[in-house]
Amino acid sequence: MIGFFEGLDSERGIAWRLADSLTLRQFLSIGLDEKTPDHVTISRTRRLIDAETHQRIFLWVLERLAQGGLIKGKTIGVDSTTLEANAAMKSIVRRDTGESYSPYLKRLAEAEGIDAKDAAALLRMDRKRSKTTSNEDWESPSDSEAEITKLKDGRTALAYKAENAVDMETGAILAVTTHGGAAADTATLEETVIEAGMAVAEVSAEKTSAGKYEVHAGGVEEVVADKGYHSNDVAVDLKEMGVRSYVAEPDRGIRNWEGKDAAKAAVYAN
Repeated sequence: MIGFFEGLDSERGIAWRLADSLTLRQFLSIGLDEKTPDHVTISRTRRLIDAETHQRIFLWVLERLAQGGLIKGKTIGVDSTTLEANAAMKSIVRRDTGESYSPYLKRLAEAEGIDAKDAAALLRMDRKRSKTTSNEDWESPSDSEAEITKLKDGRTALAYKAENAVDMETGAILAVTTHGGAAADTATLEETVIEAGMAVAEVSAEKTSAGKYEVHAGGVEEVVADKGYHSNDVAVDLKEMGVRSYVAEPDRGIRNWEGKDAAKAAVYAN
C-alpha cells in the first residue's frame, strides 16, 4: 500500500521512505525507537504472501469501501497498462532448443558460412537479417509467463499486462487481472468484467454506517472502455452477459454485415 500511494515501485525506495517519514511510521504503528524493515525484509515478506491471501485482503478492502458508500457497482470502466517484468530480454532462450540468443546467432552464421568467431561479422549479419523475436519461439527461463512486448516508450521487453475494472461513479478499483504482456485487450476484457461482477456481488449485502445498501443490487450492468477493446466478438459476448457496452469504435469504413446479424445487432447496440 505504501508503495502504491507513495508512487514507489522499488523495495529499496519503500524501505527508505518508511525510515524517513514520521507519518508512515505512525500509519504502521512503528515507534521512533524502533527500526523500520529494510528492503530485504520487505522483499522476503512480499514473496511469502500467496495469491489467495492477496485476494482476501483485496476483498476486505472492498467491504470497507462498500460500508463507506464508495462502491455503486452498476457502471465500470476497464483499462490496462503494461508492466515490465523483472526478467531481462538478454536472458531469453529458444523454446525448441533452449539456446540463448548468442549461441543461436552463431549457429545461423555457421549455416550461412560466416565465421561465428568474428564478432563484427555476426553483428552485421544480425542487423541485415529480417528477425522477429516472437513469444512462440522465445521465453524467459526465470519467468515463463512474462511475454515479449513493445512498451509505450518504444522499447521491447518482457512484460505483463495489468487490467483494472473501476467503479465509474466513485473511482474504486473493483478488480485487477494480470495477463501476458502481448495479450490483446479484446481477449482479456471478458475475464476482467466477470471478476468485477463477482466482486460487486460479494459486497452487495454490505450496509453503510447509516444502515443503507449503496451497492447496486443488479450488479454490473454497463462497461465503458476505449477503442482498443472494440470487436464484434466483444460486443456479442458482453450482450450475452447482459451487460451494455460503451466502447469507442475505431473507424473501419463501410462494413459487410452479410451473415453476421448477431454481431451487427450487438455492435449497433453498443
